[in-house]
Formats: sequence, structure tokens, C-alpha cells
Amino acid sequence: MLSTKPVGRGASARKYDLLTALGAFALAQGKHDQRRALRLMTLITARYNWARDELAVGQREIARLWSVDERTVKREMALLRSNGWLVVKRQGARGRVTQYGLGIDRILADSEPTWGCVGSDFEIRMGQGDAPPAVVPLPVRGTVAAPDVSTGTEWALAQALLHAEDAGTYASWIAALERVERAGGRLTLRAPSRFHAGYVQSHLERRVLAACQDVDADVAEVRIVT
Repeated sequence: MLSTKPVGRGASARKYDLLTALGAFALAQGKHDQRRALRLMTLITARYNWARDELAVGQREIARLWSVDERTVKREMALLRSNGWLVVKRQGARGRVTQYGLGIDRILADSEPTWGCVGSDFEIRMGQGDAPPAVVPLPVRGTVAAPDVSTGTEWALAQALLHAEDAGTYASWIAALERVERAGGRLTLRAPSRFHAGYVQSHLERRVLAACQDVDADVAEVRIVT
């Protein structure tokens, strides 16, 4: 699948999906789990650095944000670490606060049973479900030229398949994606804007990956950057 981490370039839409998944999960739980998820969501919204996958906040500041004492902060942070929602990246020492990252895969795995409470469109966008989300092609004037396949790269050949499948969607969303690099099974493409990257990631994820795998079975992931 495309990169689902809501960090780095071209992944702004995934931030809201992650918070939505956390919220839906919380509302299906008891009051203690609800409160813990709400505390994490507030901490993420207020202090998490999405681009660097970094949460570095002192216990006193967290206590003020959560309106609790530092003892409660210690307990809650320990529970968030134990369930894998927070991961220690650098242990605090000598006045330096502990640096955390989000355990995104674990959060998604734990919240997956409640994605349906949001709606089938959310399930599909998050990779669960059978039908792809609707794709809106932008108006295109004239004939859509086929891509140049003379380079013979997996992306050039995949573009040809996508053009043959739907020339309008190809012209609107696929043609502007440029091949950046191939590292093992990961193919990295560059979109002209964050919105473009987010749209492709949300609406064309399966189609792009399937086309790449049709021409090169070793492609396991397509990553979109800007």
C-alpha cells in the first residue's frame, strides 16, 4: 500500500484520519479508556511534531495541559507506552525530557474494529473494504497523450496501464507524478503539491499500486512525497 504514516511530506490527510480513528475507538470504550485516548489526542494536537515524528514535552507541561497532577501523567504515559501507542525514541536524562514517537501501526490495529462506526468511506480510505473511493477527474481539453515508456522503468510502464484504463484520471492525477527512486520494494513518487499527494494517496492508492505490481511484482509499496 501507499505510505500510511501521517508524518513527512504529502501525508497531511492521514493526520486527520489517525485522529478520527482514535476518536472513534475512544467513544466505543469505557470512561477510563475514553479519557486516556482523549488525553493522547490533545497531546498530539497541541505538541506533536508530525514532520519529525517527535513528541518531547515535560511532565509538568503535560500535567497543566491535562489538568492533572504529575503523578497521573507518569501513570498515563506508562500505560500509553505499554499498549504501544507511544514509543520511546530517546530516554530523558540530565534535565532533558524523554522524546517519544507515535506507535501508529498499533493505534491503527487497535482502532480498526471501530472504523466502520465512521463510515464505509473511511474504512475504504484506511485500507479496509472492497470498493475504491470515488475519483473525480479534472476537466481535460483535447486528447490525452500516452506516456513515454522509452525509459522502461516500472513507473513508466505502470503509467501506460493507468492511461489505457482511464485517460481522464491519468491526465488529472497520475501524469504529474514523477519517479524519484526505487529502494527494494518501495517506489517513491513526487507529486506537485501536498493536496495532490494526499488526493492520490486517499483515492488512487490501490489502483496505482496494482498497476505497478502488474509490471513489476517486486513492488510492495508506493510512497508519495512532495
